[in-house]
Amino acid sequence: MEHEYWHEHWATDRIAFHEPEPHPFLRKHLDHLKLEAGATLFLPLCGKTLDIDWLLGEGYRAVGCELNEGAVAQVFERLGLEPQRTEVGSMSRWKAGVLTIFTGDFFDLTQPMLGPVDGVFDRGSLVALPQTMREAYVPHLVTLAPGAGHLTVIYDYEQSQTAGPPFSVPFEAVQALFADTHKAERLETRAITGPLAQRCSGEELAIGLTPR
Repeated sequence: MEHEYWHEHWATDRIAFHEPEPHPFLRKHLDHLKLEAGATLFLPLCGKTLDIDWLLGEGYRAVGCELNEGAVAQVFERLGLEPQRTEVGSMSRWKAGVLTIFTGDFFDLTQPMLGPVDGVFDRGSLVALPQTMREAYVPHLVTLAPGAGHLTVIYDYEQSQTAGPPFSVPFEAVQALFADTHKAERLETRAITGPLAQRCSGEELAIGLTPR
């Protein structure tokens, strides 16, 4: 998916992927990562997700990465935070207290820029990318958060029912993508809900990825 595709969706408010509350899988299964108090969670392709608000409220530190600056500005405005902006390489780092979000191309983010990460919550990144991009995305994500466990949310449906994104990424595909670095485990499955349910029928899965 090219940058302009996502910028156009934000500009025209076609953001059905944005959920009006923190994801229930995050609230229910974050303990799977066995994090200590004050741990740092990385949220790739985070948009303006309310998952950030929930994590901060639970005492965690949050670091996100998002292409669209307008979405990031809405996060800080919603939280009543005034970010300090710093240019880091080709990206811009927005930081206020325990919240940091990098704006720019995910593939331009490096581990030294990101800093230590204790866990990853990936609510919609894998399913936002076509297969060829997923195959590049996963190795880069692993280098950004070496040794970290992941809580990942995916959709599994017959792709012929509707064009992505969000794309169908079955559990077996996640297993294959992370085969060299993580063990995948199904944590919960529920029927697809929300706007996507109007386009297809299938399952939404919470997957725990434990470093090998």
